[in-house]
Amino acid sequence: MILFDSHSHIDDKAYDEDLDEVISRAKKENVLGIMIVGIDLPTSLKAIRIARTQDHIITSVGVHPHDAAHCSKNLLDSLFRLAKENHCVKAWGETGLDYNRMFSPAKDQEACFEAQLDMAGRLDLPLIFHERDSHGRFYEILKSNGPKSRKGVVHCFSGTREELFKYLDLGYHIGITGIVTIEKRGEYLRSLIPHIPEERLVIETDAPYLTPAPQKNKYRRNEPAFVKSVLLKLAEVKGADPEMLSQTIFNNTKKLYQVDF
Repeated sequence: MILFDSHSHIDDKAYDEDLDEVISRAKKENVLGIMIVGIDLPTSLKAIRIARTQDHIITSVGVHPHDAAHCSKNLLDSLFRLAKENHCVKAWGETGLDYNRMFSPAKDQEACFEAQLDMAGRLDLPLIFHERDSHGRFYEILKSNGPKSRKGVVHCFSGTREELFKYLDLGYHIGITGIVTIEKRGEYLRSLIPHIPEERLVIETDAPYLTPAPQKNKYRRNEPAFVKSVLLKLAEVKGADPEMLSQTIFNNTKKLYQVDF
């Protein structure tokens, strides 16, 4: 199998003591690509520093909806420059709407989201989307704002069947995390897997969060090596050959992020 962790946060301080070992363990599991996702300026800078040391690691830059209240023009301009000046930056995000925790007011989230859609469009970068409990507003903004040619992935998809089809109709990829491996929590998500075309699937860890089974029984911290468990569960649900499915998903991710390794 060949694997690509399409969404991780291995820039997190949880890896400060053993990042090299984490990357080495991923390689041993044939994780040949890792995306480190930026959520603000400091994390985007740190992700770029890590990616500069590894040919198979790429990054994104962006402002998470939790931090939208601090989403200034100066901040977005700084991220724009980072994306333009660093070859390892292959996407914009994590951006979107999160009306669950409401760490930032809805009006700030929407303004920040729309501004980042514009930034990504100017750079011709795919987007990494975050959506939680936006009650259709996320989809409304995507549908009304921007070209049909826009590329992106709905990270950690955990929505409804109706939402899934709407995102697929817009042409987006669907990111599947370790939630799919969890018996009760992942039951509904597993029921939706057959409706996702294989060419739209990507897998992710969202490390250090959402550790999949069976690793969650032993490790609290997730890491890119564990993305293999997501792939194996997907293959089981789909009744597919794991090796062939891994090749398809690897190629999907390369195409999404416009990389060749």
